[in-house]
Amino acid sequence: MISRLTVLYDERCALCVRCRDWMLSQDALVPLDFLASHSIRAVQLYGRVIPWLGDELVVVGDGGEVWVGPAAFLVCLWALADYREWSHRLAGDTFSKVAVKFFATLSKKRRWIAYLT
Repeated sequence: MISRLTVLYDERCALCVRCRDWMLSQDALVPLDFLASHSIRAVQLYGRVIPWLGDELVVVGDGGEVWVGPAAFLVCLWALADYREWSHRLAGDTFSKVAVKFFATLSKKRRWIAYLT
């Protein structure tokens, strides 16, 4: 059973920082720790085992589980009280392809989106 999650986010991306701040403002069913992916601590802890560090959203469970990209996005939603049901819906057969496309597009264009807002 997962009792805590570490979210490795790109601290150089304004959109990523805003998303972190938004998640911090939400009620969480599973506590979330946030770690800047380019920090010395993140590189020390995960640099050798997570090749996507800094390029993708990464979530690490306290049991060593690792989710990357769209799966990490869904795990973040799953941890939040008001969004757990949505995480299940988005992970299901009906919406999973849409969720993957949405997150992939958001991730690819995140610096451009942050610039616009």
